[in-house]
Amino acid sequence: MNPIDEPPHSLADTREMLDAYLDYYRSVVLHKLDGLSENELRTSRLPSGWSPLELLHHLTHVERRWLRWGFLGEPVESPWGDRGPDDRWHVPDDMSPAETRARFEEQCAWSRRAVAHVPLDRRAPVGGRFATEADAPTLGWILFHLLQEYARHAGQLDVVRELADGTVGE
Repeated sequence: MNPIDEPPHSLADTREMLDAYLDYYRSVVLHKLDGLSENELRTSRLPSGWSPLELLHHLTHVERRWLRWGFLGEPVESPWGDRGPDDRWHVPDDMSPAETRARFEEQCAWSRRAVAHVPLDRRAPVGGRFATEADAPTLGWILFHLLQEYARHAGQLDVVRELADGTVGE
C-alpha cells in the first residue's frame, strides 16, 4: 500500500484544514480497501461482524444523513439504508464492490460541493433530521463529527487489513 500524504503543515485556516482532513481520511479509507478481493471485502474478521464493504456503504450513508438530510434538511430516501433487518450494517448482495465504491465517491463529491463556501457557524434547518432548533448543529460541528467518524473507522480498517493480509500502515 502506498502512503497517502497528510494535508500540509502550512495549513492555518480552520476551514481549509477541516476540508483537507476530511478528504484525507476519505482517501485513506478507500486506500485501505484497495487490493482486497471481493471475498475479503465482504467477509468480516471481527466479533462485531461488519465487513470492509459494509463499512464503506455505512460511510456513504453517514455523509447523506449528516449533510443532505441533516445540514440541508432535504428529504432522503432510506436515510438508514446502510442497516439490514437485524439493525447491523448491510450491503445488498447485488451491489458490487465497484458500485459501492462509486456511490461513496459520488456522495463525497456531492458533499464537498454542497458545503463549499458555507460558513461553519451556519446551523442546520429544523426539519429533515432535526426536529428542533436546539437539536440542529452548526456545519462546523457536523464536519468535525464526520472527521472523527472517518478517523475512527480508518483505524478500525487498519486492524481489519492487517488481519486480512498482514498489510499495516496507511
